[in-house]
Amino acid sequence: MHNILAIDTCTEVLSVCLYADGKKYARFIQGVEKSSGLVLNYCNEVLKEAGVEKSSIDLVCYTKGPGSFTGVRMCVGVAQGISYANDIPTFGISTLEVVGYGASKKFAANKVFVALDARMSEVYCGVYKDNKLKSEELKRPNEVDSLTSEYIGVGTGWGAYTQDLIDTTGISNYHSDFYPMAENMIDIVLTYVNDNNTFDSKLPLPTYLRNNVAKKSLK
Repeated sequence: MHNILAIDTCTEVLSVCLYADGKKYARFIQGVEKSSGLVLNYCNEVLKEAGVEKSSIDLVCYTKGPGSFTGVRMCVGVAQGISYANDIPTFGISTLEVVGYGASKKFAANKVFVALDARMSEVYCGVYKDNKLKSEELKRPNEVDSLTSEYIGVGTGWGAYTQDLIDTTGISNYHSDFYPMAENMIDIVLTYVNDNNTFDSKLPLPTYLRNNVAKKSLK
């Protein structure tokens, strides 16, 4: 697989990355109002930088949530548009998995607890362990499960609900300014390609944990 386009708009940041013939071309911004036009402009920028046409993209991967309602819908919508217009397969990845993977790589950690600020006094949280996302759920910070000191905490939830998460998880090593990065999505996809080499031909779909607050266990 030569050309992979990765898109994330689900949280406070916007991240785009094109993997073309073994090289990554990336854009990342935060602190500005996101729009579908801005996302598409960045997609066009990385394609132009790499000298790749949209029709030559082999796969569009995207964060499917959880995250902000508008951000998730935007990410899925842009992925749908590019996929539909150019007949390109798609691959959706949990935002929690992208953050967990990135943290495990940056901090050389095998056990990561991700907590993203979900507003309304809640967090989107998940355990990333042994290179896999083990769970994803929506919880109040003071109701999160207890973990061991071997875990590190990452995500914006740690900035919004610091003491509650420290008290309930038992984690003291945390990094609140840690965000999903499209470059890490590329790595996840390449691992999947090596293991499976198949992708979903259906239209991209979002994950809204707020519509289903029960714990979702993953195989």
